[in-house]
Amino acid sequence: MRTPEETVRAVAAGVCRLMRGGLTAEEESAQLDELAAHYAEQTDVRHPFSLLGDPPLLSRAALREHFGRGGQMNGVERYEVVDDRVHPTPDPEVVIFEFRYEGVLDGREFTIPCIFVVRVRHGEIVESRDYVDHVAGARAFGRLPGLAAALAA
Repeated sequence: MRTPEETVRAVAAGVCRLMRGGLTAEEESAQLDELAAHYAEQTDVRHPFSLLGDPPLLSRAALREHFGRGGQMNGVERYEVVDDRVHPTPDPEVVIFEFRYEGVLDGREFTIPCIFVVRVRHGEIVESRDYVDHVAGARAFGRLPGLAAALAA
């Protein structure tokens, strides 16, 4: 059974593999299955800093769909976790995972700071609050104009 630290690190590494692309459709499907398997069948994942609302992800299937929407990006030359630290808490099920996604897309470097507060039970995430710099993500992936339009609407 995975520890909470192993679990959060495995999820971040899986996201990086997915985002780097170069996967066949079968490999991408397997990667999505692997990512979703780190979550309990019934879970509660939220993104409180989401700029367009925070619909909770309450099941493994919802998480698989969520990761699928992020999917492979064309032009990603590098996508990795850097400056990662796992902070234990007095509750052995809960860890705080502080890190940055860093990469290169179409020749442009980017960094996306993140802090995840995660509860892992029996090797599966049962609850997570993912604090992500969504503006940095939109800037990195060329989605800033669309985000600005959606915010103005």
